[in-house]
Amino acid sequence: MKKDKTIFASIELERNDDGYLASIPGIQGAFAEGDTVEEAIFNCVDVVKMIMQFRKERNEILGFNEFVFTKNSRLTFSLPVGIS
Repeated sequence: MKKDKTIFASIELERNDDGYLASIPGIQGAFAEGDTVEEAIFNCVDVVKMIMQFRKERNEILGFNEFVFTKNSRLTFSLPVGIS
């Protein structure tokens, strides 16, 4: 059975002059901007994937909130659908 690791991370979201900034406290360099909430979150997730790949190639770990995702696992999470 194939096992994939994922991490649970809280994303902080704030408004800035150009749109929104999403960041993940605890992961150095894990931040990104976007014109919309969705774009900022999507861009931040992409940055985290790159950081994870970089660390994996060097046998380093992120070191927090790791979860082994298997065929029988379920994952529930919240996403913002808009800010008014």
